[in-house]
Amino acid sequence: MSRPIFEVIATSAQDAVAAAAGGADRLELVTDMAADGLTPNVEEFARIRAAVHIPLRVMLRDRDGFQPRDLDQLSATAEALRAEGAEEFVLGFLTPEGAVDLDAVRTVLAAVPGCRWTFHRALDNAADRAAVRAAIDGLPGLDTILTAGSASGVASGLDVLAVEAARSGEPGYSPRILVGGGLKAHQVADLCAIGIDGFHVGGMVRTGGWDTPVDTGLVQQWRRLVDAEAHAVA
Repeated sequence: MSRPIFEVIATSAQDAVAAAAGGADRLELVTDMAADGLTPNVEEFARIRAAVHIPLRVMLRDRDGFQPRDLDQLSATAEALRAEGAEEFVLGFLTPEGAVDLDAVRTVLAAVPGCRWTFHRALDNAADRAAVRAAIDGLPGLDTILTAGSASGVASGLDVLAVEAARSGEPGYSPRILVGGGLKAHQVADLCAIGIDGFHVGGMVRTGGWDTPVDTGLVQQWRRLVDAEAHAVA
């Protein structure tokens, strides 16, 4: 197994500096974790970009849930972030029936052409995971799927993750699987054993939940764990 990617959620420049110092490969930038992560403002993105020199994936989401509140405004925000230097994004939209909203996805992608992006945990809340994967297959720039395997979190999604990891490279299963959503340290070994090489954490690297900043020491612990478990199955 190649060296795994370890991504940390950051909500501020302070978080970003701490995560980078602890060994994070990449940051997912969000605000308002009470709504499960919304788009940060351009000013905060600029502060974070100035503070660290690792890849940044910016969330494009303007409300809790997976239906956009104002697609035109979200696209304009995406354009502004791109103009400020953002190069990577995180997005994903569903219809009320739980199918992927391809029109919304394509509209937002049109605002950030040429950028790499992650389809996030909308997949875990979809009515048909396989149908979503098939629908988004080949969209420009898509290189990562953030998933727990289940809307309930990684503990409930391990079997699904194993099946999907085994299908890596098949149509709809080419993007890298990045596991996040209730990920616990004791699950890393099992995930590495099934071929997972992407890990995403947020609350687990904070000492007191989302009201406290990222802790560099906890990030270092996760970095060592992820690398050790990946090496053990290499």
